[in-house]
Amino acid sequence: MRTHSPTRTTTVLAATALALAALIPSTASAAHAAGPPTKTPPCATGQLCLWAKPEFKGTRHTRELSTLDINSCTALPEGATAQSLVNRTGRPVTTYQSAECAETGEFQTYPGDGVWLPESPYLIRAFKVWER
Repeated sequence: MRTHSPTRTTTVLAATALALAALIPSTASAAHAAGPPTKTPPCATGQLCLWAKPEFKGTRHTRELSTLDINSCTALPEGATAQSLVNRTGRPVTTYQSAECAETGEFQTYPGDGVWLPESPYLIRAFKVWER
């Protein structure tokens, strides 16, 4: 019977964990942890800013926290989508692939304390701003 030394087993486990970590897609916390890009896109405190293209390019849609209906689905204008966002509302925001905020498509919640997401994993068509 062959046995493995603890050092070999530990090395194999560590290599497996690193390989698995490389396969997991980035998440909201990864976008948040990165902090603002070196050239911060224009989005003021209290705003949610969404851009049509990755890397904060293309048409920008800006929503003010003071005018949003909290906990309600807000669709982008018909036919519009977003691929990058900045959340400076101070509240969590969930983005949806569905224009009706249906959870049958892709969706993701981002914290409200400053998130710069240069590229969403799906086309954003609607969002909800949540109570803290």
